[in-house]
Amino acid sequence: MSSYKIETKCIQSGYEPGNGEPRIVPIYQSTTFRYTSSEQMGRLFDLEESGYFYTRLQNPTNDIVAAKICDLEGGAAGMLTSSGQAANFYAIMNIAEAGDHIVCASALYGGTYNLYAHTIKKMGIEATFVDPDCTEEELNGVFRDNTKAVFGETIANPALVVLDLEKFASAAHAHNVPFIVDNTFATPVNCRPFEWGADIVTHSTTKYMDGHAACVGGAIVDSGNFDWMAYGNKFPGLTAPDETYHGIVYAEKFGKAAFITKATAQLMRDLGSIQSPQNAFLLNIGLETLHLRVPRHCENALAAAEYLKGHEKVAWVSCPSLPGDKYYGLASKYMPDGTCGVLTFGLKGGREAAVKMMDKLKMIAIVTHVADARSCVLHPASHTHRQMNEKELLEAGVQPDLIRFSVGIENIEDIIADLEQALQ
Repeated sequence: MSSYKIETKCIQSGYEPGNGEPRIVPIYQSTTFRYTSSEQMGRLFDLEESGYFYTRLQNPTNDIVAAKICDLEGGAAGMLTSSGQAANFYAIMNIAEAGDHIVCASALYGGTYNLYAHTIKKMGIEATFVDPDCTEEELNGVFRDNTKAVFGETIANPALVVLDLEKFASAAHAHNVPFIVDNTFATPVNCRPFEWGADIVTHSTTKYMDGHAACVGGAIVDSGNFDWMAYGNKFPGLTAPDETYHGIVYAEKFGKAAFITKATAQLMRDLGSIQSPQNAFLLNIGLETLHLRVPRHCENALAAAEYLKGHEKVAWVSCPSLPGDKYYGLASKYMPDGTCGVLTFGLKGGREAAVKMMDKLKMIAIVTHVADARSCVLHPASHTHRQMNEKELLEAGVQPDLIRFSVGIENIEDIIADLEQALQ
């Protein structure tokens, strides 16, 4: 971890060119890498030596960008994946298997909810969803002997619930399991979950990190703080010999890099959700301005929230940075410099009025995306969370009339003018 400030890390971390080398991160657009010694190639396959031999496992461009994200979060090791969904899938599958159990905050992105509630259930892993606002007693009551992890989002998409990181970290550690946090919306510019007790952080780099809706991607960062060996019987994948690599014990051989090494050597090897080097290159360009864009997103979102709150046709507004918001206190604690550029609101005419208003917008587009430079809206109950039933929608904090508004970095007067004409 470098000693640079976050602004400098966005630009400088991960890559230090030598004399005559490219000033910016090169794109290693190659599936494979040449060696002159068969013996050395064998050592690479046995994890006895570090290096590159096939891009499905590792690629230099990807590793450079992963190292930057790792430094931004203050972690020990990181990796890129093909998407945020892949990152969240790998983060759980790296430590859980059939017969295991995980605890999740119920306010989650719809795709993540479906992944944990239905898809991994078919693989024999059961998830219990808890209200993020539950008491410590209620939270501790859902743990089981076979619980392997706790998962939540720093700021839930789209419910905008701010997770009490210390409460969830405390419960996870009391039951000897890691706390995994999806930090996509806050980004490390506004919140670094490791400082509040999280053990592993995931990202959909598709969002603010890329920032331009140009490339899909994900990332996993391990703090290196969770002691896998202390709970060897609970995490045999990390503390017992891996026969597919001649009996390597990841926690013993790789120390603080054990979690990421295993995820790369096993999951990426077998499932192959690698981010393309071209996408990693574009992601790095986005990261270089992350510290400039995020404050502007937050500033514009707060101004838009204040405008909407005062509009006669608006029934309610949710924005954690808005004084009086239900999560303003937690947001001030964990993200004092701002939360994110996303807010939600509903109209007095309900779901029908919401859809009508969205169709009247001109500059602000209706897209299946969030958290990039351009302002956009979405109706989650009709789009991203369409597969969820009414009960699941309410558990995820998605009301039928909820409009998710991702406020971009355009001029705020133009953003408000478009809202005004659409509302009228």
